[in-house]
This record gives sequence, C-alpha cells and structure tokens, in this order.
Amino acid sequence: MSGQSWTDRLLGGFRKTSDRLSGNLSGVVGTAKLDNATLDDVEDALILSDLGPTAAARIRERLAEQRFGKDIDEQGLREAVAEEIAAILRPVAKPLEVTAFPRPQVVLVIGVNGSGKTTTIAKLAHLFQEEDYSVMLAAGDTFRAAAIGQLAVWAERLGITIVKGPEGGDPASVVFDAVKQATAEGSDVLIVDTAGRLQNKTELMDELAKIRRVLGRLNPEAPHDVVLVLDATNGQNALSQIEIFKEVAGVTGLIMTKLDGTARGGVLVAAAEKYALPIHAIGVGETMDDLRPFDPDLVAKVITGLA
Repeated sequence: MSGQSWTDRLLGGFRKTSDRLSGNLSGVVGTAKLDNATLDDVEDALILSDLGPTAAARIRERLAEQRFGKDIDEQGLREAVAEEIAAILRPVAKPLEVTAFPRPQVVLVIGVNGSGKTTTIAKLAHLFQEEDYSVMLAAGDTFRAAAIGQLAVWAERLGITIVKGPEGGDPASVVFDAVKQATAEGSDVLIVDTAGRLQNKTELMDELAKIRRVLGRLNPEAPHDVVLVLDATNGQNALSQIEIFKEVAGVTGLIMTKLDGTARGGVLVAAAEKYALPIHAIGVGETMDDLRPFDPDLVAKVITGLA
C-alpha cells in the first residue's frame, strides 16, 4: 500500500501532462483580451497536450462563446480550460457497479498485450473486494502461459478463486466452467481475462463471439460489462484501439492505466470527447490500490495545473 493519498498520486501521475499543458499554454495570453489569435494558440496547445483535435476545437468554441473580447490572464485561461475539460469528463466518469441479478456479474476484460490488462484485472478485483463483493477470476487468455501464471499469482495474493485451463486450450470452455463455478459458489463478480491479439482481428472476433455465445447459454444477460484496458502511454494510438475493439468486441466501458508519469494523460479527455464511453477507473501507479474511479473536476484541475 502506498503512503500517498489518492490526490497526491493523481498529481504525480498527471504531472508531466500538466507540465506539458502549462508549458504550451504559458505565453499564449500575450494580449489583454481573448482574440482569435489567442484562441488559435490555445487550441494548438491543447492538441499538443494530447487532448485531441475534437476536444481542443470544442474547448476553443466554448471559450470563444463565453470570453471572446474579454480580459483574460493565464490563471483565468487555466480555470476556463479546466472547466471545459471537466464538462467533457463528467458524463463519462462512471464507476463499475455490481447490479446483476442473478449473480455473478460477468466482466469481460479486453485489451492488447502489454496494456497492463492482467494487473488491472487484479486491481479491479481488489476494488470490488473493498466494496465487500466476492470475486472470482477466469484465465481466458489461454494463449499465453505467462498471462495464466500472472493471474494465478494475483488470485493467490488476493485470496480469491481462479478458474483456468491448459495453455492453448479453448477460452470459451474456461469461461463456461468459471460461470458455473461462480454461480454455484454465489460469487458477486466474475472477471474474465481474454486474449489480446489484435494481429488477427477475425480470429479474435470469432473467439470473443464464441465466449459470448457460451455466456449467453448460461446467463442471457452476460457479459454484463466489456471493459477495454488502455495504456495511456500510447497517446493517440490508444484511441485507434478503442475504434477496433468497439467493432470487434462491443466495448461498454474503459479503464485507463499507466497514467503515472506519462505526458500523455490528455488522451483521457480525447477518449471521453470522441467516444463518450464510460470511463470506469484510472490507474496511476503500480500498487494494488492505484486503480480508482476518478473525480472529473479534480482530474481537470490536475491536468491544467490548478490542483
């Protein structure tokens, strides 16, 4: 467990993003009034800070509507930008809630290899445990022995059951066994790891479709959530992953990881603006309690260097 508060970790995690945005915004307010040239500079600063062209254009438009021709200093500019970032983030800040009846709530976790998917599953399980839910894991990424092994280590650490099959086995049969066991044991949540091979989209699509069919036979509501884990250090590439996985897997929500120390935290805003998918939690470190639902107003202040 880290001794730092969540706000401190958030500040640390977004430090480079905030430094980058501050660096890009400072010097923008050269004139006393907000004019077109200043708005152009603000928009460029936001794009350079990974907020993406759509969010940057939206923020520029709102600033123009509210502040055009008015006096503005750097502090005022930051506050205005923070308010617009918060307005983009508020509608998507939605913690993952356990509402399934009958239990278990089946959470399918997807993401490319290397995105921190397996560790995120463990952190998510820990988050549910803190809320007094019983959790079970299913090692559905049967193509990588390392993924099965890593998940098993986490399950042992957390004191929860893991259902796994042989390496190279059929992921759908692992999921089938896991749902039956979770139902029998009365688990509240079943978190399913899946393969993250995007090289062959058709294969991945077929595999996920098969998992869905198997789930549907056991529980017509399942999967209740299809959560995509994104690595913030990928910046704009993370957005193209949303595009592909939405098409392949029917993503219902996102978790953004590795916000610790990357200058690319602005991609959180870009994802919110472009896709409007719920962002269930963000990860800002390596310890077990470093994944948390986020406060959009606080994140907006941290990104703009106001917190």
